[in-house]
Amino acid sequence: MHAPLLSRIRPRNIVVFRALQLGDMLCAIPSLRALRMRCPDAAITLVGLPWAAGLAARFPHYIDDFLAFPGFPGLPERAPDLSAIPAFVAEAQTRGFDLAIQMHGSGWLSNPVVALFGAARQAGFGQPDENGSCLPYPTRGSEVGRLLALMDHLGAPSSYRRLEFPLLSADHSELATSGIAFALAGRPYVCIHPGARDPRRRWPAQRFAAVADAVHALTGWTVVLTGSGEEKALTARVRQAMRAPAIDAASPISAGALAALIGGARLLVCNDTGVSHLAAALRTPSVVIFRCSELERWAPEDRTRHRCVMAPDDGTTDQGQAEVMRQLRGLLDRDAPAPTDRASA
Repeated sequence: MHAPLLSRIRPRNIVVFRALQLGDMLCAIPSLRALRMRCPDAAITLVGLPWAAGLAARFPHYIDDFLAFPGFPGLPERAPDLSAIPAFVAEAQTRGFDLAIQMHGSGWLSNPVVALFGAARQAGFGQPDENGSCLPYPTRGSEVGRLLALMDHLGAPSSYRRLEFPLLSADHSELATSGIAFALAGRPYVCIHPGARDPRRRWPAQRFAAVADAVHALTGWTVVLTGSGEEKALTARVRQAMRAPAIDAASPISAGALAALIGGARLLVCNDTGVSHLAAALRTPSVVIFRCSELERWAPEDRTRHRCVMAPDDGTTDQGQAEVMRQLRGLLDRDAPAPTDRASA
């Protein structure tokens, strides 16, 4: 049986492939941290979706360089820019990577993509090989744990699972320029985030409105509705269904400015989407509502600070609202009993 790969080789130039969205990328930070601790002198390049250039720049202690991935036929994260693929592959090959690590997925298509990078060695998720470079993609456990299992397999073990999202002065400046911070006037507030990239993950707008009204009645906190610029119509529907006043902050601000807003909140209520991982990284208490995704895989690791409710669209009239309120009260009351993971929605 071979010793772990990183115990046998000393790569000086490593590329990591994970071209996914915000929440997926935040779940990878503990593994990038473990890789840096194991290879402190290596140059580590991240290949990610173009939006993630800013995320990579936020973690210079883990990531040294970034290559924007133009997409590839069969990978669903973005429509491939076919004309840009040859130049991207050529650029990757000129980097002379010693080791390419595939952290994108199971490997059925991502491994052939990573092979195009021309690295001297390739490792990551995939079918086991005689060199011990691949780990079959785990089918159980959290996303953070699955990625750390890969690092452990390669010889970069770590028990430090916490997410990170460093806030920069530019994030606070952008939030101030947007006018949202001025509207808050220093008052305590709760963020309600009704959107999600996948519409199937969205809890109904009227349910969010009812919860927002209830939180305002219980605490007196200002309600802030958050979302992207494309989600303005959704936050407007929530606002129209509410009785309490609310600030509609859905706008095309950056992930950093949104993080500054969530980081200052007393509480976040959201669907299973990227902002739930921002809240986990920033230690903002949250209630996360799951509709069709895997709670075990995507729930925050800290189930005391972050409460999870399974509320599938099963045609019932309640759809988990009572359980969402129970978990909210649990966060507001330090003496509340330990949370459960599932609700009978």
